[in-house]
Amino acid sequence: MESICHLFRIGYGPSSSHTMGPSRAAGIFKQENPRAAAFKVTLYGSLAATGKGHLTDQAIIQVMEPVRVTFDWQPKTFLERHPNALTFDAIDENGKTIASRTAYSIGGGAIIWEGQAEKSDTIYPHRTMADVLKWCSSEGRTLWEYVQMHEPPETMDHLREVWRVMQEALRRGLESEGVIPGGLKLARKASSYYIKAQSLKDSLKSRSLVFAYALAVSEENASGGLVSTAPTCGSSGVLPAVLYHAKNAHGFSDEKILKAIATAGLIGNIVKTNASISGAAVGCQGEIGTACAMASAAVNQLFGGSPQQIEYAAEMGLEHHLGLTCDPINGLVQVPCIERNAHAAARALDSNMFALLSDGKHFVSFDKVVRTMKVTGKDLPSLYKETAEGGLALFAKRRTPRKQKE
Repeated sequence: MESICHLFRIGYGPSSSHTMGPSRAAGIFKQENPRAAAFKVTLYGSLAATGKGHLTDQAIIQVMEPVRVTFDWQPKTFLERHPNALTFDAIDENGKTIASRTAYSIGGGAIIWEGQAEKSDTIYPHRTMADVLKWCSSEGRTLWEYVQMHEPPETMDHLREVWRVMQEALRRGLESEGVIPGGLKLARKASSYYIKAQSLKDSLKSRSLVFAYALAVSEENASGGLVSTAPTCGSSGVLPAVLYHAKNAHGFSDEKILKAIATAGLIGNIVKTNASISGAAVGCQGEIGTACAMASAAVNQLFGGSPQQIEYAAEMGLEHHLGLTCDPINGLVQVPCIERNAHAAARALDSNMFALLSDGKHFVSFDKVVRTMKVTGKDLPSLYKETAEGGLALFAKRRTPRKQKE
């Protein structure tokens, strides 16, 4: 497994795979071809199907300015290696192609190039939760210590910056009002949810605030604000909501929360290594399901869960999102994406409590759920994997009203 820094990437929304990844690839290709008079970008599969709604073209144009960029959208063409693929062509002043390169945006802002082996800066000796738990048992340590002992010292500084960005996005979201850009005319809800929560009794107030926190970050992401992937932009509201709630309602220090983020990163890393966090590859179970597992593990650790209980909380967070499709209406990271963050945050708190009441023993292991998620994702038809061609995207599509005849 690689460093958890690759799981927590700071950047602008609304999509890590559709904006962060392609913009990174565009920057690399532009740097490689400084004499190009123009660029042509061909987008394939789900990257093409929902790229306009995810602002893929705008993200690429912004990076490649002032050089002119043209786009060729190929939503029906899927390259074999990954559904999110794009080819860059550098064109000289005579209209001749002088360089061409294909990249794949594999989720969470990560990219790989055609011909490049999918290798990572492996720093962990284990790939599965079972092996990590064995190590914890033999060494008498917990999961965050496992991360700390294998990551370079600067990782904690990165997590500190991630936590700062998460909190700032959440606070901005609580203050912001108005309509989220994109055409659905979807109004922001976080601010009103937060205000209404203040008048509720403690038990209802607590849960309502968690909803508001998750909505705040998700609405900021959908509006193109600065967020941290956790593990993706589309699921970036789950972990911040749970941790912000733990800090404000229960008084956990920032240092303890950083350790919880380290454990969350380990959970996400195991999923990323053995399955996928890409909605285009395995559906929303890979994004929201993984985010819920990460948040479940993090909050369980904060409340004193053993490594076995933490694993159980993470297992429930992922298991009960198995089969979740990715079907964004109009290709936007808004409906059902934003609400899913809020519900997953609440489910993470439930998974935590369920695991804390147990002795940590349970029937299905986290590793088995990860393998199940991977196979389930492969079995899902492409129309349920970020192409906006099935599910809610098909039956709840916001249609533009017809103009009345004069």
